[in-house]
Amino acid sequence: MRHDETVRAVADPARRDHHRVVTVAGPRVSMFEMAVACEVFGIFRPEIEGWPYVHEVVSDHDRLEGANGLTLATDGGLDRAVTADTVVVAPIPVANVSRQGEVQVDRAISEAVRAAHESGARIVSLCSGAFILAEAGLLDGRRATTHWMYAEQLADRYPAITVDPMVLWVEDHPIYTSAGTAAAIDLCLHLVREDLGAEAANRVARRMVVPPHRDGGQAQFVDTPVPDCPTDDPLGPVLTWMAEHVDQPMTVEQLARRAALSPRTFARRFVATTGTTPLQWLLTQRVARARMLLETTDLPIERIAQLCGFGTAAGLRTHFARVVGTSPTQYRGRFATEMAG
Repeated sequence: MRHDETVRAVADPARRDHHRVVTVAGPRVSMFEMAVACEVFGIFRPEIEGWPYVHEVVSDHDRLEGANGLTLATDGGLDRAVTADTVVVAPIPVANVSRQGEVQVDRAISEAVRAAHESGARIVSLCSGAFILAEAGLLDGRRATTHWMYAEQLADRYPAITVDPMVLWVEDHPIYTSAGTAAAIDLCLHLVREDLGAEAANRVARRMVVPPHRDGGQAQFVDTPVPDCPTDDPLGPVLTWMAEHVDQPMTVEQLARRAALSPRTFARRFVATTGTTPLQWLLTQRVARARMLLETTDLPIERIAQLCGFGTAAGLRTHFARVVGTSPTQYRGRFATEMAG
Protein backbone atom coordinates (compact mmCIF):
# COMPACT_ATOMS: atom_id res chain seq x y z
CA MET A 1 0.00 0.00 0.00
CA ARG A 2 1.46 3.35 -1.05
CA HIS A 3 1.20 6.45 1.11
CA ASP A 4 -1.53 8.06 -1.00
CA GLU A 5 -3.76 5.06 -0.20
CA THR A 6 -3.18 5.25 3.56
CA VAL A 7 -5.91 7.71 4.48
CA ARG A 8 -8.54 5.82 2.43
CA ALA A 9 -7.51 2.52 3.96
CA VAL A 10 -7.68 3.84 7.50
CA ALA A 11 -11.05 5.46 6.85
CA ASP A 12 -12.50 2.12 5.74
CA PRO A 13 -12.49 -0.31 8.72
CA ALA A 14 -13.35 -3.21 6.43
CA ARG A 15 -9.85 -3.07 4.92
CA ARG A 16 -7.04 -4.75 6.80
CA ASP A 17 -4.09 -3.31 4.93
CA HIS A 18 -0.99 -2.49 6.88
CA HIS A 19 1.15 0.58 6.46
CA ARG A 20 4.76 -0.59 6.59
CA VAL A 21 7.14 1.87 8.20
CA VAL A 22 10.77 0.89 7.75
CA THR A 23 13.47 2.76 9.63
CA VAL A 24 16.84 2.63 7.89
CA ALA A 25 19.96 2.97 10.02
CA GLY A 26 23.71 2.68 9.73
CA PRO A 27 26.56 2.14 12.19
CA ARG A 28 26.79 4.44 15.22
CA VAL A 29 23.22 5.53 14.76
CA SER A 30 21.68 7.94 17.28
CA MET A 31 19.41 5.69 19.31
CA PHE A 32 17.17 8.51 20.53
CA GLU A 33 15.80 9.58 17.16
CA MET A 34 15.57 6.01 15.92
CA ALA A 35 13.68 5.05 19.09
CA VAL A 36 11.16 7.81 18.35
CA ALA A 37 10.14 6.06 15.14
CA CYS A 38 10.00 2.74 17.01
CA GLU A 39 7.81 4.28 19.73
CA VAL A 40 5.38 6.04 17.41
CA PHE A 41 5.01 3.38 14.70
CA GLY A 42 6.23 0.19 16.35
CA ILE A 43 3.63 -0.16 19.11
CA PHE A 44 0.22 -1.60 18.29
CA ARG A 45 -2.44 0.73 19.64
CA PRO A 46 -5.81 -1.06 19.74
CA GLU A 47 -7.39 1.96 21.41
CA ILE A 48 -7.04 3.82 18.08
CA GLU A 49 -9.46 2.38 15.56
CA GLY A 50 -7.84 1.41 12.28
CA TRP A 51 -4.29 1.65 13.57
CA PRO A 52 -2.38 0.53 10.44
CA TYR A 53 1.33 0.67 11.22
CA VAL A 54 3.83 -2.15 11.35
CA HIS A 55 7.42 -1.15 11.92
CA GLU A 56 10.87 -2.63 11.42
CA VAL A 57 14.48 -1.47 11.58
CA VAL A 58 16.72 -2.47 8.69
CA SER A 59 20.35 -2.02 7.78
CA ASP A 60 23.11 -3.49 5.68
CA HIS A 61 24.52 -4.77 9.01
CA ASP A 62 23.00 -7.61 11.06
CA ARG A 63 23.78 -5.73 14.26
CA LEU A 64 24.13 -2.00 14.75
CA GLU A 65 26.34 -0.33 17.31
CA GLY A 66 24.68 2.85 18.50
CA ALA A 67 26.51 6.11 19.09
CA ASN A 68 25.89 5.69 22.82
CA GLY A 69 27.31 2.16 23.12
CA LEU A 70 24.09 0.18 22.74
CA THR A 71 23.93 -2.64 20.20
CA LEU A 72 20.81 -3.35 18.17
CA ALA A 73 19.77 -6.44 16.22
CA THR A 74 18.07 -5.41 12.96
CA ASP A 75 14.99 -6.91 11.31
CA GLY A 76 16.52 -7.37 7.89
CA GLY A 77 18.46 -5.90 5.01
CA LEU A 78 18.04 -2.70 3.05
CA ASP A 79 16.01 -4.46 0.36
CA ARG A 80 13.07 -4.42 2.79
CA ALA A 81 12.99 -0.62 2.62
CA VAL A 82 12.35 -0.59 -1.12
CA THR A 83 8.83 -2.02 -0.70
CA ALA A 84 7.91 0.07 2.36
CA ASP A 85 5.07 2.60 2.51
CA THR A 86 7.11 5.00 4.65
CA VAL A 87 10.89 4.99 4.98
CA VAL A 88 12.39 6.77 7.99
CA VAL A 89 16.10 7.60 7.68
CA ALA A 90 17.80 7.69 11.06
CA PRO A 91 20.59 10.25 11.75
CA ILE A 92 24.10 9.59 10.56
CA PRO A 93 27.07 10.20 12.91
CA VAL A 94 27.89 13.86 13.48
CA ALA A 95 31.52 13.32 12.44
CA ASN A 96 30.30 12.37 8.98
CA VAL A 97 28.84 15.83 8.42
CA SER A 98 31.76 17.82 9.79
CA ARG A 99 33.24 20.66 7.80
CA GLN A 100 36.39 18.67 7.06
CA GLY A 101 36.35 16.32 4.09
CA GLU A 102 33.45 15.03 2.05
CA VAL A 103 30.13 13.94 3.49
CA GLN A 104 30.53 10.24 4.20
CA VAL A 105 27.05 8.89 3.70
CA ASP A 106 26.43 5.18 3.32
CA ARG A 107 25.98 4.69 -0.43
CA ALA A 108 23.96 1.53 0.06
CA ILE A 109 21.49 3.36 2.30
CA SER A 110 21.29 6.28 -0.09
CA GLU A 111 20.56 3.98 -3.03
CA ALA A 112 17.92 2.05 -1.05
CA VAL A 113 16.17 5.25 -0.07
CA ARG A 114 16.20 6.47 -3.68
CA ALA A 115 14.73 3.15 -4.84
CA ALA A 116 12.00 3.37 -2.19
CA HIS A 117 11.15 6.88 -3.34
CA GLU A 118 10.95 5.72 -6.95
CA SER A 119 8.57 2.97 -5.79
CA GLY A 120 6.24 5.57 -4.29
CA ALA A 121 7.21 5.49 -0.62
CA ARG A 122 6.94 8.48 1.69
CA ILE A 123 10.49 9.42 2.73
CA VAL A 124 11.28 10.88 6.15
CA SER A 125 14.64 11.98 7.54
CA LEU A 126 15.40 12.66 11.18
CA CYS A 127 18.10 15.20 12.08
CA SER A 128 21.31 14.59 10.08
CA GLY A 129 19.57 11.84 8.12
CA ALA A 130 18.79 14.68 5.70
CA PHE A 131 22.31 14.22 4.31
CA ILE A 132 21.31 10.74 3.12
CA LEU A 133 18.33 12.19 1.27
CA ALA A 134 20.49 14.98 -0.14
CA GLU A 135 23.10 12.52 -1.40
CA ALA A 136 20.33 10.53 -3.07
CA GLY A 137 19.22 13.68 -4.89
CA LEU A 138 15.78 13.60 -3.29
CA LEU A 139 16.02 17.13 -1.85
CA ASP A 140 17.13 18.91 -5.02
CA GLY A 141 14.79 21.80 -5.71
CA ARG A 142 13.02 21.24 -2.41
CA ARG A 143 12.84 22.99 0.94
CA ALA A 144 14.30 20.94 3.80
CA THR A 145 15.71 21.21 7.29
CA THR A 146 18.15 19.45 9.60
CA HIS A 147 19.68 20.17 13.00
CA TRP A 148 20.56 23.87 13.14
CA MET A 149 24.21 22.99 13.82
CA TYR A 150 24.47 21.28 10.41
CA ALA A 151 22.13 23.46 8.33
CA GLU A 152 24.92 25.60 6.88
CA GLN A 153 26.90 22.51 5.92
CA LEU A 154 23.87 20.96 4.23
CA ALA A 155 23.25 24.15 2.24
CA ASP A 156 26.92 24.50 1.28
CA ARG A 157 27.35 20.92 0.12
CA TYR A 158 24.01 20.69 -1.68
CA PRO A 159 23.22 24.14 -3.12
CA ALA A 160 20.16 22.84 -5.00
CA ILE A 161 18.37 22.50 -1.62
CA THR A 162 16.58 25.39 0.09
CA VAL A 163 17.65 24.73 3.68
CA ASP A 164 15.48 26.27 6.40
CA PRO A 165 17.34 26.09 9.74
CA MET A 166 14.58 27.83 11.71
CA VAL A 167 11.82 25.19 11.68
CA LEU A 168 11.24 21.91 13.52
CA TRP A 169 10.24 19.99 10.40
CA VAL A 170 9.46 20.53 6.73
CA GLU A 171 6.84 18.80 4.61
CA ASP A 172 7.50 18.83 0.87
CA HIS A 173 5.31 15.90 -0.08
CA PRO A 174 6.28 13.10 -0.27
CA ILE A 175 9.58 14.12 1.39
CA TYR A 176 9.70 15.11 5.06
CA THR A 177 12.73 16.35 7.02
CA SER A 178 13.08 17.17 10.70
CA ALA A 179 15.46 19.11 12.90
CA GLY A 180 17.52 17.64 15.73
CA THR A 181 16.61 15.13 18.43
CA ALA A 182 13.17 15.95 19.90
CA ALA A 183 11.99 17.38 16.57
CA ALA A 184 11.77 13.74 15.47
CA ILE A 185 8.81 13.44 17.83
CA ASP A 186 7.13 16.47 16.28
CA LEU A 187 7.48 15.11 12.76
CA CYS A 188 6.41 11.55 13.58
CA LEU A 189 3.31 12.84 15.33
CA HIS A 190 2.59 14.99 12.30
CA LEU A 191 2.71 11.89 10.11
CA VAL A 192 0.19 10.16 12.36
CA ARG A 193 -1.97 13.29 12.23
CA GLU A 194 -1.73 13.32 8.45
CA ASP A 195 -2.66 9.64 8.13
CA LEU A 196 -5.21 9.16 10.91
CA GLY A 197 -6.33 12.63 12.02
CA ALA A 198 -5.71 14.94 14.96
CA GLU A 199 -7.48 12.80 17.56
CA ALA A 200 -5.23 9.81 16.89
CA ALA A 201 -2.09 11.96 17.00
CA ASN A 202 -3.23 13.55 20.25
CA ARG A 203 -3.80 10.13 21.82
CA VAL A 204 -0.32 8.98 20.83
CA ALA A 205 1.14 12.22 22.24
CA ARG A 206 -0.69 11.75 25.54
CA ARG A 207 0.60 8.18 25.75
CA MET A 208 4.13 9.50 25.18
CA VAL A 209 3.57 12.39 27.63
CA VAL A 210 4.59 15.00 25.05
CA PRO A 211 2.71 17.93 23.51
CA PRO A 212 0.92 16.99 20.28
CA HIS A 213 2.22 20.19 18.70
CA ARG A 214 5.01 22.56 19.75
CA ASP A 215 5.00 26.29 19.09
CA GLY A 216 8.09 27.95 17.67
CA GLY A 217 10.99 26.46 15.78
CA GLN A 218 14.71 25.79 15.98
CA ALA A 219 15.36 29.51 16.38
CA GLN A 220 14.59 29.00 20.07
CA PHE A 221 17.71 26.87 20.39
CA VAL A 222 20.18 28.53 18.01
CA ASP A 223 23.25 30.34 19.31
CA THR A 224 24.06 33.61 17.51
CA PRO A 225 27.75 34.39 18.09
CA VAL A 226 29.48 37.42 16.62
CA PRO A 227 31.35 36.18 13.52
CA ASP A 228 35.14 36.16 13.60
CA CYS A 229 36.83 38.83 11.49
CA PRO A 230 40.49 39.28 10.55
CA THR A 231 42.29 41.61 12.92
CA ASP A 232 42.69 44.22 10.18
CA ASP A 233 39.04 44.10 9.12
CA PRO A 234 37.30 47.36 10.14
CA LEU A 235 34.05 45.45 10.56
CA GLY A 236 35.35 43.48 13.55
CA PRO A 237 35.25 46.35 16.08
CA VAL A 238 31.94 47.56 14.65
CA LEU A 239 30.29 44.15 15.08
CA THR A 240 31.55 43.95 18.64
CA TRP A 241 30.31 47.47 19.37
CA MET A 242 26.90 46.71 17.89
CA ALA A 243 26.55 43.56 19.99
CA GLU A 244 27.49 45.49 23.14
CA HIS A 245 25.14 48.44 22.45
CA VAL A 246 21.96 46.79 21.19
CA ASP A 247 19.92 49.14 23.38
CA GLN A 248 21.02 52.16 21.37
CA PRO A 249 19.53 53.38 18.07
CA MET A 250 21.91 53.14 15.13
CA THR A 251 21.83 53.65 11.39
CA VAL A 252 23.91 52.32 8.51
CA GLU A 253 25.42 55.78 8.06
CA GLN A 254 26.53 55.92 11.72
CA LEU A 255 27.99 52.41 11.56
CA ALA A 256 29.79 53.18 8.31
CA ARG A 257 31.44 56.20 9.87
CA ARG A 258 32.57 54.05 12.79
CA ALA A 259 34.18 51.66 10.27
CA ALA A 260 35.65 54.56 8.25
CA LEU A 261 33.84 53.32 5.14
CA SER A 262 31.24 54.76 2.84
CA PRO A 263 27.68 53.55 3.58
CA ARG A 264 27.55 51.60 0.32
CA THR A 265 30.92 49.90 0.90
CA PHE A 266 30.04 49.22 4.52
CA ALA A 267 26.71 47.60 3.59
CA ARG A 268 28.36 45.44 0.93
CA ARG A 269 31.18 44.33 3.23
CA PHE A 270 28.70 43.67 6.03
CA VAL A 271 26.58 41.31 3.92
CA ALA A 272 29.72 39.53 2.66
CA THR A 273 30.93 38.98 6.25
CA THR A 274 27.68 38.14 8.06
CA GLY A 275 25.38 36.95 5.30
CA THR A 276 22.74 39.52 6.16
CA THR A 277 22.13 43.27 6.30
CA PRO A 278 23.31 45.49 9.20
CA LEU A 279 19.79 46.16 10.46
CA GLN A 280 18.73 42.51 10.22
CA TRP A 281 21.90 41.44 12.04
CA LEU A 282 21.22 44.03 14.73
CA LEU A 283 17.68 42.71 15.11
CA THR A 284 19.04 39.19 15.58
CA GLN A 285 21.47 40.42 18.25
CA ARG A 286 18.67 42.30 20.02
CA VAL A 287 16.53 39.19 20.07
CA ALA A 288 19.52 37.16 21.32
CA ARG A 289 19.97 39.64 24.17
CA ALA A 290 16.27 39.43 24.97
CA ARG A 291 16.49 35.63 25.06
CA MET A 292 19.38 35.82 27.51
CA LEU A 293 17.52 38.25 29.79
CA LEU A 294 14.35 36.17 29.64
CA GLU A 295 16.30 33.06 30.60
CA THR A 296 18.41 34.53 33.40
CA THR A 297 16.46 37.43 34.97
CA ASP A 298 12.99 38.20 36.25
CA LEU A 299 12.94 41.66 34.67
CA PRO A 300 9.54 42.77 33.32
CA ILE A 301 9.00 42.39 29.58
CA GLU A 302 8.76 46.17 29.19
CA ARG A 303 12.18 46.66 30.78
CA ILE A 304 13.75 43.92 28.66
CA ALA A 305 12.34 45.63 25.58
CA GLN A 306 14.09 48.87 26.57
CA LEU A 307 17.40 47.16 27.34
CA CYS A 308 17.36 45.41 23.97
CA GLY A 309 16.54 48.43 21.85
CA PHE A 310 12.93 47.57 21.02
CA GLY A 311 11.50 50.51 22.96
CA THR A 312 8.21 48.93 23.96
CA ALA A 313 6.94 45.51 24.97
CA ALA A 314 4.79 45.46 21.82
CA GLY A 315 7.88 46.01 19.67
CA LEU A 316 9.71 43.21 21.45
CA ARG A 317 6.79 40.80 21.05
CA THR A 318 6.47 41.51 17.33
CA HIS A 319 10.14 41.01 16.48
CA PHE A 320 10.65 38.17 18.98
CA ALA A 321 7.77 36.15 17.52
CA ARG A 322 9.05 36.74 13.99
CA VAL A 323 12.59 35.53 14.78
CA VAL A 324 12.01 32.90 17.48
CA GLY A 325 8.54 31.73 16.55
CA THR A 326 7.01 32.14 19.99
CA SER A 327 6.23 34.93 22.45
CA PRO A 328 8.67 36.28 25.09
CA THR A 329 6.39 35.02 27.87
CA GLN A 330 6.17 31.51 26.42
CA TYR A 331 9.91 31.47 25.83
CA ARG A 332 10.60 32.51 29.43
CA GLY A 333 8.29 29.81 30.73
CA ARG A 334 10.18 27.20 28.73
CA PHE A 335 13.78 28.27 29.29
CA ALA A 336 14.00 30.44 32.41
CA THR A 337 16.49 29.32 35.05
CA GLU A 338 15.84 29.67 38.76
CA MET A 339 16.71 33.14 40.00
CA ALA A 340 19.04 33.39 42.95
CA GLY A 341 17.35 34.87 46.00
